[in-house]
Amino acid sequence: MALRNDRAVQAARDIELKEIEDGYTLVGGPEESITQQHDTDRIPEVDVDQEMLSGSGEDPEAWLMYGGNYEQQRVTTADVITPDNVSELDLEYEMSVGTGSSMEGTPIVVPGDPPVMYQTNGPNHIKAIDPREGEVLWSYTYAPPIGVELCCDDNNRGAAVYGDKVYMTTLDSGVIALNRYTGEEEWYTQTADHQSGYSATWAPVVHDGTIYTGSAGGEYGVLGFIAALDAESGDMVWQTDTLPEDEWVGMSREHGCGTSWMTPTIDEERGVLYSPVANPGPDFDGTVRPGPNFPTCGTITLNLEDGSREWGFQSSPHDVWDYDAAAPRVLLRDVEANGESMDMVVSSDKAGWVYTLDADSGQLHERSEEICQHINMWEMIPHISADERIPFVPGAPGGNDWQPPSYNPETGYVYVVHQNFPQDLYWRYEEYSEGNPYWGGGLDDPATEFPDEWNGNITAFAAVDPSTGERVWRDWIESEDEFYMWGGSMSTATGLVFNGTQNGNLVAYDGESGERLWEYEFDVPISASPMSWYDPGEEKQYVAVQVGGSGWLRQGTRGDTLAVFSMDA
Repeated sequence: MALRNDRAVQAARDIELKEIEDGYTLVGGPEESITQQHDTDRIPEVDVDQEMLSGSGEDPEAWLMYGGNYEQQRVTTADVITPDNVSELDLEYEMSVGTGSSMEGTPIVVPGDPPVMYQTNGPNHIKAIDPREGEVLWSYTYAPPIGVELCCDDNNRGAAVYGDKVYMTTLDSGVIALNRYTGEEEWYTQTADHQSGYSATWAPVVHDGTIYTGSAGGEYGVLGFIAALDAESGDMVWQTDTLPEDEWVGMSREHGCGTSWMTPTIDEERGVLYSPVANPGPDFDGTVRPGPNFPTCGTITLNLEDGSREWGFQSSPHDVWDYDAAAPRVLLRDVEANGESMDMVVSSDKAGWVYTLDADSGQLHERSEEICQHINMWEMIPHISADERIPFVPGAPGGNDWQPPSYNPETGYVYVVHQNFPQDLYWRYEEYSEGNPYWGGGLDDPATEFPDEWNGNITAFAAVDPSTGERVWRDWIESEDEFYMWGGSMSTATGLVFNGTQNGNLVAYDGESGERLWEYEFDVPISASPMSWYDPGEEKQYVAVQVGGSGWLRQGTRGDTLAVFSMDA
């Protein structure tokens, strides 16, 4: 199979991500979406049912959703690779996906003979792959409207699967359903108007025939929401605004943002979802939105059936530092805390701590020890002139930006990535204009002057005990190359934790001690989150990661590699 003859790959290559003031736009590309079939007969026709999805986290042969399971724990029960033998982990193959755009996604794998991998990357490109051979079975590129504006990149972080369909969000704030055996379009639903600034980049999640998705556009003065769609037809089931009317003053809610732009977490026992809620709008000018702006920079809990609100939590009230809560929430069962057993929702946010919340009430159980440094972070931006600057740590990328944490049941720890880089903020007055950036200020990256207290490290990767908030260990990433650690982690039932660096290293850590046990170096950055599965037909455990970086905040060279490692049982 030659990708040079793949019309869907060529269509994705023809879409150009062009930098504009305060963001990006798309130019070029196809007039209509394109499916290219190669060897679709190789895909076993076994529909994915709810029992398979609910059991995904316990099935070593599957990785059926973005977070591995509904709890977003990003852990595999495959146990071939251990701390004792991980040094023998070998590269099975590298394959080019043919489009060198944003590579922040996590593939999913449907078990079978052969298993089938669904892999996405920007701009709105998805493939069905035989992961044993690294061969493309079909590929698809969605044709977004020309002129779509994006704050940060043309990301696509993953797919969802249910029945005979595979689902992907689209950059114009839509969800597309494809026949997962053929790659052909089944339906498309737009959840909001992209011309108002809405977009979509995350992986949706499916439960009991309903797709749950969110909203992006928090730099464009939109009103955030979470939506539920019928998985068979694409019809809207419900849509709930993230911002309650009684929590906002005057007209400030209308452009208050509070978008929800990463995959929600499903609690099947309680019948709710937990979603991060991003920054208020405008980002840096709090004068036009008095009050705490609840529940921005926090967590919201909605009923799965009707979208009604249950509880919310806020980690950065009245935020003027762009301290979104963006990373997926992690649901933990039966954690021993203060002599009792409780279910916890773990949030790791840009503010630079990890918060553990009571899953029933949203009450704060613990705020962890700090993960990154905290320098000038609660200083207000001087509303004097655009010449005023305050260097602060963590800067606007966090703390923990979108990077998903993982949980390791062997150690009982949660693993988080937090940025530690100084930036400058400045204030400026802006009036809202539909479809245009609505920042109320700006960023200097890096800061004009670094604070004396800054330790010189750009990122921290850390283990946190959720029951106590203790930071058990921390691996500092030095700033000599000015590259953040920009992807999420993946844990194994044997006590390992995998993560990638912007310097191109895939690292396996001892989850207990934080010792680096194994590394593999690539020539381009890793901005994605690894995943793993066991293939009984090959009697191997595999680890896969997308390699190639992303475009925002000095993320280095682009690439288009899917790397797959393996170990024999």
